Amino acid sequence: MRIALFVALGAALGAPARFWVSHAVGRRERPAWVATLIVNVVGSFILGLALGSGITQTWVAMVGVGFCGAFTTFSTLALELWSGFAEKRAAWTLAYAGGSLALGCSAAYLGLALMT
Repeated sequence: MRIALFVALGAALGAPARFWVSHAVGRRERPAWVATLIVNVVGSFILGLALGSGITQTWVAMVGVGFCGAFTTFSTLALELWSGFAEKRAAWTLAYAGGSLALGCSAAYLGLALMT
């Protein structure tokens, strides 16, 4: 039960942080996918830092599951990819999907490498 509270606390911090990043990016009149890419890459980096730091399982639950889970967004990425294919922008959509995956994995690896 205690770990669930830490997950909830992390999520309570991650969700508003995601909103803030989306709002800050949106004010600069960038496409919505830019905010999605930013939060997913930053969240992956934070997760790598957390996992590489040797923190306890409770903190991993709060930072990794709670904060990063609420901060990042797979569902928005999926919707943006679906919309790209529906709008017949296959080349752009595939590049965005591949770039998101490559950047996210690279950011997680970098965070992990910095902490080990």
